[in-house]
Amino acid sequence: MSLPPSHPPIKPRRVGVMLINLGTPDAPDTKSVRRYLGEFLSDRRVVEIPAPLWQPILRGFILNTRPQRSAEAYRAVWSDEGSPLAAITRRQAEALQARLGEGVLVDWAMRYGRPAITDMLNRMLAAGCDRLLLAPLYPQYCAATTATANDKAFAALRALRWQPAVRTLPPYYDDPLHIAALAADIGAGLAGLAFEPQALLVSFHGMPARTLELGDPYHCQCQKTARLLGEALGRPVTVTFQSRFGPAKWLEPATDDTLAALPGQGVKRIAVVAPGFSADCLETLEEVAIRGRETFLEAGGTDFAYLPCLNDRPTGMDMLEALIARELQGWHQAG
Repeated sequence: MSLPPSHPPIKPRRVGVMLINLGTPDAPDTKSVRRYLGEFLSDRRVVEIPAPLWQPILRGFILNTRPQRSAEAYRAVWSDEGSPLAAITRRQAEALQARLGEGVLVDWAMRYGRPAITDMLNRMLAAGCDRLLLAPLYPQYCAATTATANDKAFAALRALRWQPAVRTLPPYYDDPLHIAALAADIGAGLAGLAFEPQALLVSFHGMPARTLELGDPYHCQCQKTARLLGEALGRPVTVTFQSRFGPAKWLEPATDDTLAALPGQGVKRIAVVAPGFSADCLETLEEVAIRGRETFLEAGGTDFAYLPCLNDRPTGMDMLEALIARELQGWHQAG
């Protein structure tokens, strides 16, 4: 049946996959970092202090002191491609697009900063995506990461008259695909070291301890990832939590405290991995690989190795492709 001349053009129907990660400033300078932190630390999922109490502290103190220090840290890991997190997430999207083919449109967005989730959603809808998989790239679920990414997309969808069908990628902290990929990648990394680590430190991003008390499953899911990883590798692991912020009690033990204490306990050779991150970023490359190394060596350690995240290497992309293809069943036929 032919359409009347007045009918708006009809786009070919497509399936969309939006990879979502935390975010990054546009540049490693104080102004860009201040803008990024202002958005990040204003999210009520991230800082649960009532806004009338928190915003004066944020605007009056934190955003006038922290951005300069953070900009220096970003400059230590910035590359010609820009922020490591943005560069790797973009490469993951490009690799996944090549693997899934023309029937699926794969793109990426950041919860904070750019490319923004709302902008990317509008772009995908304009390209004809009437089915959309939101894929926050966090293996372990946390309200401050997975939930807020979905919140932002749902808020944009709420404004639409014609919404696409939507699915979300579940956390994959204990998925056999994830554990196998981690074990293969980390096992190869350990085998390639010039020394034999006495300990394997498994560092996850920290969260305030009250999130566990309030029912957030993040802590338990981190522990399970580490246990399964240790079993797959056939060696013990030590779980720690990094990136503390503010005076509140955070999940423990802390990564920096552990690195400072291990040499005094006779552990002079260690390797560190961060299986809570899908892509290397400021927290892994600067906080662990640079400052963590300095802390450990200054405390008397002799050998330190940080093994990168799965990133866009084939092992990680094989896993991501399989996870995404499983969630697209009924929408898209792989291959």
